[in-house]
Amino acid sequence: MPWIIVVAAAQVFLPGLANQVTMARAYLALPALAYAMQSGTLGSLAATVAVAGLTDLSDGRIARRWDKPTQLGGGLDPVVDGVFFGATAVGLAIGGAYPWWVAGVVAGRYALPALVGGILLLNGRRVTLRHTFFGQVSTALIGVLLGWVALWRGLGFDSSRIVTAAEVVIPIATVLTFANLAWSVRGVRPRGLGPAAGNSGESPRPDG
Repeated sequence: MPWIIVVAAAQVFLPGLANQVTMARAYLALPALAYAMQSGTLGSLAATVAVAGLTDLSDGRIARRWDKPTQLGGGLDPVVDGVFFGATAVGLAIGGAYPWWVAGVVAGRYALPALVGGILLLNGRRVTLRHTFFGQVSTALIGVLLGWVALWRGLGFDSSRIVTAAEVVIPIATVLTFANLAWSVRGVRPRGLGPAAGNSGESPRPDG
């Protein structure tokens, strides 16, 4: 499939074991989308989300223990999270498990930080890509709520309360992530101008 070829080609040029583990979530995005669209495969989707969650927990620890954490890894992680969770949310919306607007919030939670980070880099700003508290919290909550709905529906249980919780929790977590982003980019200066007083001149980018 074209998606597998694209991911495999990108993986060839990525150094370090941690980045290879991160890319596993990109491979999982396609089966997650397929499983999410059909009620009969939601159990498989829950297992896929669980495996993706394990890779998300593992890649940072691997980077700290065996690889040196890099800007590339810091930027790759939220992009791959966005691809995986965006595909999962869209699939669940297609299958009727989630409202479309929730899928849109999930996609936007990852798209906006990536867009802001790209704009800052294109404008010659100093940007440090690293995990933030609300970025990690929101990614964890999105993973739990998407996987929980899939598991409950796959087992034939009523998931309406989980969906209701997701309609409240996911937007709040996303707003907090965006607030974290807005706070982190304040006072970011163009390259070569040096940091402002009391500011490093660098900005973290929220991710998962």
